[in-house]
Amino acid sequence: MNSDFFDVLILGGGPAGLTASIYTSRANLKTLVIAGQPSGGQLMLTTDVENFPGFPDGIMGPQLIETFRKQTLRFNTEIVDENIVSVSGSNKEHYIVKTDSSNSYKGKTLIIATGASAKWLELPSEQRLRGKGVSACATCDGFFFKGKNVAVVGGGDTAMEEALFLTKFSPKVHALVRSSKDKMKASKYMYAKAVSNEKIEFHYNTEILEVLGSDFVEGLKVLNNITNENYVMEDVRGLFLAIGHKPNTEFLEGFVELGNLGYIQVSDNTKTSREGVFVAGDVSDYKYRQAVTAAGLGCMAALDAEKFLSEHEK
Repeated sequence: MNSDFFDVLILGGGPAGLTASIYTSRANLKTLVIAGQPSGGQLMLTTDVENFPGFPDGIMGPQLIETFRKQTLRFNTEIVDENIVSVSGSNKEHYIVKTDSSNSYKGKTLIIATGASAKWLELPSEQRLRGKGVSACATCDGFFFKGKNVAVVGGGDTAMEEALFLTKFSPKVHALVRSSKDKMKASKYMYAKAVSNEKIEFHYNTEILEVLGSDFVEGLKVLNNITNENYVMEDVRGLFLAIGHKPNTEFLEGFVELGNLGYIQVSDNTKTSREGVFVAGDVSDYKYRQAVTAAGLGCMAALDAEKFLSEHEK
């Protein structure tokens, strides 16, 4: 059982948590990042990141996370790639974080930056074929579909990015969008980029009824929600989900106040309902969900934690 004591415990190893750790460590606060396994957050599932400042030619998501880690390790931040099981305590008695590695870490303050995870359609056939042609990570699994037609579900920027990435391997990418053409959630830039790619074929007002196949994806049964007609897309051999995210806050229920969608409620920018506990990134930000805004919130949470500690030193 690990009993190390820290000034700041940071939960999450994405851009919010790692940025926070750079600031707290540079302030000479003993800092531990409990990064999760796998660590890195949604950027680990992202290919070309073209909108993070400082990289004029773009950068791969996993590479960007690696630069964050290298920078914070330079300032003696400690990082463990472990999953959090529970959080308890108070700023008066100190906080205790337990992980699935049977370790327990104590801290004077917490910064929660656990991010959000991909959502699934929750179809029995989809769940049965997860890892057998059904994936929520084109970056991870796209290579395995070289020469095969695939489908991407979703109408936001993430779905457009996934579809564009998959064109590197697949001769045809079906983009399945539940809404109509004029109600796309994607930004105009990303939508235009996807539409102009000749390998991507859009199917609007389309929902999946069933993922076909016994041992691997062998097609999709879909529904046109305007005409109520259903048909089979026989050429699809891979299905990629890009339909949104849910905050990783299950272990926090009863510890800090959560909103209706499970996101952490904040006041005064990064403060939570519990004194000495701060929040940063997608675990509380359901609106912007960008790497750069997560990093900015990580900076803010770190500065707030630093101020809190300076005001409560005995």
